[in-house]
Amino acid sequence: MAGHGAHILPSLFTDPAVERWNTMREAVYKHFRFNSRTARQSILGMVVFPAAVFTIAYSQDWDWTGKRKGEPLARNPPASETSE
Repeated sequence: MAGHGAHILPSLFTDPAVERWNTMREAVYKHFRFNSRTARQSILGMVVFPAAVFTIAYSQDWDWTGKRKGEPLARNPPASETSE
C-alpha cells in the first residue's frame, strides 16, 4: 500500500541524467572560480542589494525603537481624536 516496488510507480526509476546533474551540483564547490560573471553576482548579492534594502528601509518614516503594543510606529503620529 505504501508504494513499494518500481512496478507500481514508474517514476521511482533512476534517471541517469538526473543523477549526473545531482552529482555535478553537489561537487560545484570543487570547480568554482571567480570570473567577471560570478564576481558581479557576488557584489550585487552581498553589497548592492543589502544597501538598497537598507536605504529603502531607512528612508521610510518609521521608528521601531522602544515601541510598545498599541503605540504607532510613525515618527510623527497624527493627532489622535479624543472626545472630551
